[in-house]
Amino acid sequence: MYQENIVLCASSAYEKKFWLNDDFKALPEQIKQELKIMCVLFTEDVGGILSLEFEEDGTLILKVDSDENDYLYDEIGSVLKIKQIQREKAELLEALELYFKVFFLGEDASKLL
Repeated sequence: MYQENIVLCASSAYEKKFWLNDDFKALPEQIKQELKIMCVLFTEDVGGILSLEFEEDGTLILKVDSDENDYLYDEIGSVLKIKQIQREKAELLEALELYFKVFFLGEDASKLL
């Protein structure tokens, strides 16, 4: 269906901005706020750019990029922080995957549970 990953949201330490894809504006406000807090805290802590992206099969990945000459970017901290988010926000991330699979990929929710 999609040719490349669909970005749910992103946060940049360089531009000091958070962006949420308009395709996901139907998400509950509390979820949108939780995503914003999670992403902004990540980039403020380790730097770089964090994006949450859905792969073709609906898997949600946390992707981190940084400028090549960014000597303040904490690569080790980034890996540790991603693992922490995956552990502490597992329920949220799974719910977002389910939402994407049902509303964007058209899968039957009863078969996914």
